[in-house]
Amino acid sequence: MKIRLLIALLAVFFAAGITGAQAQVEYGVFGGISIPNLSASGSENNPLNTGYSSRLGPDFGIVSETHFTKLFSMESRIEYSAQGGKKDGMQAFPTPAVVAGYLQSQGMPAPTYLYADFKSEARLSYLRFPFLAKLGWNFGKTGHFRFSVGAGPFVGFLLSAKQVVSGNSKAYFDPEGQQALPFGPQSFDSTNNIRDQLHKANFGVDGNIGLAYVFGNKLVNKIFLEAGGNYGFINIQKGSANGKNNTGAATLLLGYTYRFDLEDFRKKMHM
Repeated sequence: MKIRLLIALLAVFFAAGITGAQAQVEYGVFGGISIPNLSASGSENNPLNTGYSSRLGPDFGIVSETHFTKLFSMESRIEYSAQGGKKDGMQAFPTPAVVAGYLQSQGMPAPTYLYADFKSEARLSYLRFPFLAKLGWNFGKTGHFRFSVGAGPFVGFLLSAKQVVSGNSKAYFDPEGQQALPFGPQSFDSTNNIRDQLHKANFGVDGNIGLAYVFGNKLVNKIFLEAGGNYGFINIQKGSANGKNNTGAATLLLGYTYRFDLEDFRKKMHM
């Protein structure tokens, strides 16, 4: 099913615009940065899924944009997207079984969570397929500049998911770090593959605003700069032990496209 869906999405991408007799279609590449974060959602919020801040990662891919009128176009992308989030400082972690056993042997209750000062980063990557409806306006005396806005749905497939942890710290009963456990500082260094804990697919909404410079013979070349964002509707965790999170990211992208006139192409093919 995954392979069939991927083939269908690729077919939609490469077939964009061929049904419009007067349509012009652009193909190109883009790349830039993704600034993702993980937002807590649902009623299962706990110290493990809250407190994330944004991280940085790459965002790149290929794009197809079909122009039906001077104002309206449809855009589809195949896009590698970095997602996730990070924590730095005092944060919660599940009480290890050995620590829980020790506390209970001393007649003390074992808390669900302990706290320590370390770094933790959720590094997620997705292959995303956004499909956007766009409005664009040419401006300037020569019409070389174009402003656009676009929005639409996306589907995404999880490529990789790792939890990277580092730091040395004592453990505490409280998030303020006032009640320390009777142990010395411990190393938290680890890299864990968490892909099996997460849903393999997601869908959500994508949008951007862009500024482009169009140039060349017949104005077929375009360099564009876009600022945008995306948000996934599906909670990424399969279970609820670690709470529930949604992915999302701001993006800043630079790209290039070349425009084909499909009617001219058809005429040349029939010559």
